[in-house]
Amino acid sequence: MIDVVIAGGGYVGLSLAVSVKKAAPHLAVTLIDGAPEHAWKKDERASAIIAAAAQMLDVLGIWSEIEPEAEPIKRMVITDSKTADPVRPVFLTFEEGGVDGRPFAHMVPNVALVGALRKAAAALGVDIRASAVAKDFKSGDHSVAVTLASGDVIEARLLVACDGVRSKLRDAAGIKTVDFDYGQSGIVTTVEHERPHDGTAEEHFLPAGPFATLPLKNNRSSLVWTELTRDAERLIASDDLVFEEELERRFGHKLGALKVVGARQAFPLGLTLARDFIAPRFALAGDAAHGIHPISGQGLNLGFKDVAALAETIVDADRLGLDIGWLAVLERYQSWRRFDTFRMGVTTDVLNRLFSNDATPIRALRDFGLGLVDRMPSLKAFFIRQASGLGGQGEPKLLGGQPI
Repeated sequence: MIDVVIAGGGYVGLSLAVSVKKAAPHLAVTLIDGAPEHAWKKDERASAIIAAAAQMLDVLGIWSEIEPEAEPIKRMVITDSKTADPVRPVFLTFEEGGVDGRPFAHMVPNVALVGALRKAAAALGVDIRASAVAKDFKSGDHSVAVTLASGDVIEARLLVACDGVRSKLRDAAGIKTVDFDYGQSGIVTTVEHERPHDGTAEEHFLPAGPFATLPLKNNRSSLVWTELTRDAERLIASDDLVFEEELERRFGHKLGALKVVGARQAFPLGLTLARDFIAPRFALAGDAAHGIHPISGQGLNLGFKDVAALAETIVDADRLGLDIGWLAVLERYQSWRRFDTFRMGVTTDVLNRLFSNDATPIRALRDFGLGLVDRMPSLKAFFIRQASGLGGQGEPKLLGGQPI
């Protein structure tokens, strides 16, 4: 019998498999990856990895492999204006120095992240099954039977669903969600510019939603551009000239001429929060447990926090001789993660409603608030520590840079 079956071969599923196997090599871990063998190599996106998640990846032995591809975010600038405004006043700046002299986040190409995790998983003996899909499951007193689309059945002590925001396994478990569609889509692409960004990330709050530019290696930046869904679809379908013209209106000319060098993709934005994170012999992690607005750049990092908490729950239970799939054991994971996730979901929801709004009184209020924070160094330091994931009380060991 397998000890842990993980459904989903993205960064959450892979990092959970690596975390469990590294701390408890005797546990049998199978990862079911619905994508074809090398599909991950085609992902042109990049992700923000906060300092706590970088510490976790360092403990797992892969940060040294990722770091050469990672670009530190040294400075964060926040502006608020209309798209056509000739001047964009800066209301809030997080200067270089980060947390304890370290960058509070790095931008990492998804290919580098997933590639390093897959290499580590293979080295540790994780059984990775590509092009396999977990279709259904049935929990019993002592095991869970996981049925694959091929008809094969895998017996395990615990099933973890990391199969995305539209998780089929979450539905099969009967776990309800809180859902809201923002009517927005996030356009993601990569641009190349003439002048260096110097490690500066910028977030422009525009009437349709935030327009974020995030630094990458070699004079490139990753864009997360929020628009109303109908406008995003129009932009994605437009020719290169129209797309780049609209892009320049938002990006500006401070870094010189721009060239789009990555594929254009658009993703619908909404809020999805699972009401429960666990069921008998079953747990949710990553986007299967929560999908939030990218306004805070915390979506991927919430998944890493899930991994750190769930891996520690599994390994500690195993060391105590407890059944790792027992509902009472999994309650520890749920209590660790559910409140933090709901708090982040509500925070991003409020921020999006507040800043994706062109009403003059609301703009004046939010700009006053940003300016107030900018003039209070202790408050800025608090927010940057929160954003970095460092300094929290009772956090899982991996996020604090300690092995389980």
